[in-house]
Amino acid sequence: MQLTDTHTHIYYNEGIILDEQIRRCKEHQITRLFLPNVDSASIEKVFQTVKAYPQHCFPMLGLHPCSVKENFMEELNHIHSLLDDQAIYAIGEIGLDLHWDKSTLTQQQEAFRIQVAWAKERNLPIVIHCRDAFEELFVLLEELKDEKLFGIFHCFTGTLEQAKHAIALGFFLGIGGVVTFKNAGLDKVVEQIDVAHIVLETDAPYLAPVPYRGKPNESSYLLLIAQKVADLHKKPLEEIANITTQNAKIVFGI
Repeated sequence: MQLTDTHTHIYYNEGIILDEQIRRCKEHQITRLFLPNVDSASIEKVFQTVKAYPQHCFPMLGLHPCSVKENFMEELNHIHSLLDDQAIYAIGEIGLDLHWDKSTLTQQQEAFRIQVAWAKERNLPIVIHCRDAFEELFVLLEELKDEKLFGIFHCFTGTLEQAKHAIALGFFLGIGGVVTFKNAGLDKVVEQIDVAHIVLETDAPYLAPVPYRGKPNESSYLLLIAQKVADLHKKPLEEIANITTQNAKIVFGI
């Protein structure tokens, strides 16, 4: 059995804590961790973690929509200058977030278009963050769709209709700890989506699954998310692990 955490900020930890978290991942057969940065300041942490655990950690680069501020072009230029310094596996996480600040929508849209162009130039997937912005995001994706547009809807929490729309556009759905939350409703969506369209993630240190909800998340908890998906689909854990890992290999080109 192999499991893949397609989205984790495990690099916010260091030293003994990080070593122990990686050890627990290995114990649970979580063999690959994909690390998105969020801004230029977090890039060094990503690369340091990848260097420390090269067999297990794989980097992405992008500008998180919540990090799109007045200086976003400066941030983008800095990130762009690093794209070809070493192998990266996706442009992400990028997207739209209207939960905290609606005033930057135009800038978020511009940043998204620019970063999608980077991905297409390099034949890389994009990893999308979308919060309270599905309508606006789908307009963008319809505008930009072609044979080179693909990737993952990270931390997908939308409706069944939105899930089908994302899949039709060529995206996998990143399913994380929210699927274990009692009243979130995501479980009802996931049980209606073929596992062929799903990858697993933790988004650690955020959104820890039950029974750790409200506490710091870590990538080893991916096993709990995989078990929940297995229960919803009435399939063995090993089958869910292997299918979702194969999906991750497809999207990241591993």
